Amino acid sequence: MTAYWAIFSARFRTLLQYRAAAMAGVVTQLFWGLIRVMIFWGFYQSSTAPQPMTYPDVVTYVWLGQATIILIFFRTAPDVDAMIRTGTVAYELARPVGLYRMWFSRCLAMRTAPLLLRMIPIYVLASLFFGLRAPPSPACFGLFLISTLTAVLLAAAFSAMMTVFMLWTVSSLGINRLLSTAFYFLSGAVIPIPLFPDWAKPALYFLPFRGLADTPFRIYMGHIPPEQAWGAILHQLGWAVAAALFGWLLLCRGTKRIVVYGG
Repeated sequence: MTAYWAIFSARFRTLLQYRAAAMAGVVTQLFWGLIRVMIFWGFYQSSTAPQPMTYPDVVTYVWLGQATIILIFFRTAPDVDAMIRTGTVAYELARPVGLYRMWFSRCLAMRTAPLLLRMIPIYVLASLFFGLRAPPSPACFGLFLISTLTAVLLAAAFSAMMTVFMLWTVSSLGINRLLSTAFYFLSGAVIPIPLFPDWAKPALYFLPFRGLADTPFRIYMGHIPPEQAWGAILHQLGWAVAAALFGWLLLCRGTKRIVVYGG
């Protein structure tokens, strides 16, 4: 475990150095957050039908999504991407550590460091100026943090699985765009899941995507009360374990017969 902690720590410290990029991301997310808030304001002003979420709840939902959007937009690790394209991934295979656990540690750092750099400023600014409401109780906020941590694990498991897929696809461009779009829409980041049609909700509640956004957000707002929050968190954790196990099994199969550029 010491080796994997060292891999995570080194990558985490490296990513923390990109503070200017993080601040640019904060400005970008605030801009798009305001646009999305105005879109929902127009929707609520033009609709007389009762909605499953109030407009202030939707505003809070939107800003939580902007603060944690790094968990939803997926991309493989750029250095591993380059290694697979050039064939230097052979050096990774020769290291005296588990390949999947090494890649998972890197993906975990890729999710954690940018999240901390963006989430805190956006949360503070949106709370002060843009209508992000406080949670109804300290218990809801504490469970929200636990659920967000579990969402980080789920996102890292999906990122590691996408990295393993590159053993067959070589280029990460297609899988990055395809899965990022699916996760962005099905997680509730575009439209809050409570606003989806009733026929779609059972599938969306079962699938793992809601664990990246909808679950922690609704725990924060108290829509999932504290006594039910642990079940929702276990749903996130179960999918994270399943995704990690699937990625590991896929890697085991992929490395049995692997052709590396150069021989």
